[in-house]
Amino acid sequence: MHKNLIDLHTHGIGKYDTKTENPDDILKMAMLYAKAGTAAFLPTIYSGTIRQMRANMEAVKAAIIMRNAENRTWTKHRSGHDASLILGVHLEGPFLNPARCGAQEKKSLTKPTIADLKRLIEDYEEIIKIMTIAPEMPGALKVIEMAVSLGIKVNMGHSDATYGQALSGKKAGATGISHIFNAMRPFHHREPGIAGFGLLEEDVFVEVVADGIHLDPKTLSLIFKIKRADRVILVSDSIKGAGVKKGPIKTSSGSIAGSAVTLSGALKNIKDAGGDALKFASENPLNYLNLRLDSRMI
Repeated sequence: MHKNLIDLHTHGIGKYDTKTENPDDILKMAMLYAKAGTAAFLPTIYSGTIRQMRANMEAVKAAIIMRNAENRTWTKHRSGHDASLILGVHLEGPFLNPARCGAQEKKSLTKPTIADLKRLIEDYEEIIKIMTIAPEMPGALKVIEMAVSLGIKVNMGHSDATYGQALSGKKAGATGISHIFNAMRPFHHREPGIAGFGLLEEDVFVEVVADGIHLDPKTLSLIFKIKRADRVILVSDSIKGAGVKKGPIKTSSGSIAGSAVTLSGALKNIKDAGGDALKFASENPLNYLNLRLDSRMI
């Protein structure tokens, strides 16, 4: 099993997920990830009310402090530390498009405003590493600009953006696409949309969920033939039940809620589709976050 994997988009594993106010739940997630070969991860916060999302971030912030009090380097992790490194948080919402909400709660989504961004991130700026925002929503470009100015990476996703609207998001500072092809405007030969934008814009990073369900193997092959190898990031997008349940985890309405795999479980799918699995799951995530770590630490 590979032990240097970095997951930038994961909501949960086993009995636990990020919809919690208990830092022990986040630490238990970190332990399960370590057993599955994921060395570091970004707990991804579901869209919710600003109060809810802040409470979930507080749990992660406390877990980071607790974990780091036990171990301040990854070298101990390599020699048997039982918890993966918690890199911060990825906020998937609340500034998403209700028309492409996927499994996110539609009622929790809100129009992007600077005032709400400030309310959301106050006191958590240091741990917020990525935000997913729909660039076509009124006010989104200003919010993207402000988030980027604070050092937060912005992914575009849960979006009905046209190619042009996605390009405007990039000009505002967005640098990535969350789970390409999923929860977004589908590619069309007369309007390639945000999915086509993610494929064709060379320097934009794209997240890929390679559980065999979110993307057909031929779609994976298409992505790998078009995208630069240093711009593909393998993510699990796993939720509670991952590592235990088999197959996709669905909502009560039957739509896919998230994957049941960890990164190590997706590596073979990447290789079979012609991708550089370890690059996508280790080197590229670190590069996206501008992390430069000693090779002994991963």
